[in-house]
Amino acid sequence: MSNVPQFRRAGSNGLLIELPDLDATVAWFETIGAAAFDEIEEVIPGARTLLVRFNVLVASHDDLIRKIGGLTPGRGAQSVGRLIEIPVIYDGEDLAFVAAHLGCSVDQLVRRHGAATFTVAFTGFAPGFAYMTCDDPQLNVPRRETPRVRIPAGSVAMAGAFCGVYPTDSPGGWQLLGTTPSTMWDLTRERAALLAPGDHVRFREIDKRDRLITVPSVPLFSRQHAIAASGLRVISSDRPALYQDTGRQGCSNQGVSRSGAADLAALRAVNELVGNRPDEAAVEITYGGLTLRADEPVTCAVTGAEVSVRIETQRGHAFEVPIGVAFALDAGDTLTLGVPMSGVRSYLSIRGGFDVERVLGSASTDTLSKLGPAPIIAGDVLVPAYKACASIYPYSLAGPALPRGGDLVTVDVVMGPRTDWFTPQSLSIFFSQPWAATAESSRVGVRLLGEQALVRARQDELPSEGTCAGSIQVPASGQPVLFLADHPLTGGYPVIAVVAAHHLSLAAQIPIGCKIRFNPIVDFQVYAKDPEQ
Repeated sequence: MSNVPQFRRAGSNGLLIELPDLDATVAWFETIGAAAFDEIEEVIPGARTLLVRFNVLVASHDDLIRKIGGLTPGRGAQSVGRLIEIPVIYDGEDLAFVAAHLGCSVDQLVRRHGAATFTVAFTGFAPGFAYMTCDDPQLNVPRRETPRVRIPAGSVAMAGAFCGVYPTDSPGGWQLLGTTPSTMWDLTRERAALLAPGDHVRFREIDKRDRLITVPSVPLFSRQHAIAASGLRVISSDRPALYQDTGRQGCSNQGVSRSGAADLAALRAVNELVGNRPDEAAVEITYGGLTLRADEPVTCAVTGAEVSVRIETQRGHAFEVPIGVAFALDAGDTLTLGVPMSGVRSYLSIRGGFDVERVLGSASTDTLSKLGPAPIIAGDVLVPAYKACASIYPYSLAGPALPRGGDLVTVDVVMGPRTDWFTPQSLSIFFSQPWAATAESSRVGVRLLGEQALVRARQDELPSEGTCAGSIQVPASGQPVLFLADHPLTGGYPVIAVVAAHHLSLAAQIPIGCKIRFNPIVDFQVYAKDPEQ
């Protein structure tokens, strides 16, 4: 790989900077951070890349390439992160294997691991999980051939040149060295993640008798829907509904992606109808089937998927209101959202907003990281917040026509950042072949199925790198996954293209059985430092 940074487009507002090695990645990460460009919203480091998300209203891809390309980081850039000591009980199941692989005894391995200094290079995989490099280059071990189904929270493990501590129980293929009583993720702290990029870590051996009576914190949903409260009472729900706003900004250094409403356009519209702020939390309902009863008079609106919105009064009168308009409910009225005729996700707002807890600055429920308010189920009460509002929008804000099951939908994409990892024939198939949305789809992503799988031109492993909403990642099966709002922060499969910003809301409304044809609006290109070179 060239020592000159390479720039690849990652969607409408993303730039993937490819670098020769991890040291260069850390150096560029620190240099870009110190430059404090106003247009940059977030920088997500990977093993050999930086994903830069920026504001397209302030700068273009070319503008940003020129600015970043004009920087000169030092190869020996020193991190200004904290020095953190983590106690370890070296009781891991793989200690003997790792020692044998390194040609030393278990005691020697423990001493070497404790003598080394580790640096947090990047985060991902789960909230609070940090990928740490080591100043001892010999501490390099392969992953397990067969991943474990469950690795306990607090496990200290190694894979390749990285060391990490699992913040919660999860599957994984890393080699287990020991356990720590330290809490890697704790929402009661000012910074929930114990470790962030740039921090330095030393591991200190402790005896089992010195184990602190502490259980590593698990990032679980917060439950706060008070049954005794007054508001909109959930009578029935075919599947859990979710609170969603515009998401969590700037939490990538803690291993947390943005999340937020899958269809941001529908969220903003439903808030505008009732006079709320555009980023106010609404309720996201997937495939309808929600019934609520009003305990008090409220003003509401529904946007998004084309569902029937039926109101039944306390006196038994029933009528329907269209989506995309504000409407009133009196105390005792029942509101029922039917199954969508088109689209997937509906959004319900209440004038003045909902009284809902914010986690890391957002009321969104992240289904992958299990952060935010608990999913809404029957028996919960959606409590009004009575916030100050603007005037109600008096007209209809019905959104665009949404796809139905079986439709063929054209979705615009920006090619890259890893288009060159696929054969020319696969690129032709990617554009010409319809891809069906399968039943395995969720807020994490739309799993696609095509008659012909995509084939890579390269078979080597892609080091973990940042991903963004709309990324079309291609795993070993060759059947793509279109990432939605709750996508992982980093991924290890190549992204062939990214959905254009103007079609992200459309992608979130594609129902099961619908077929997608991808339309490239920006060709794949790799820049070296300056796009004019």
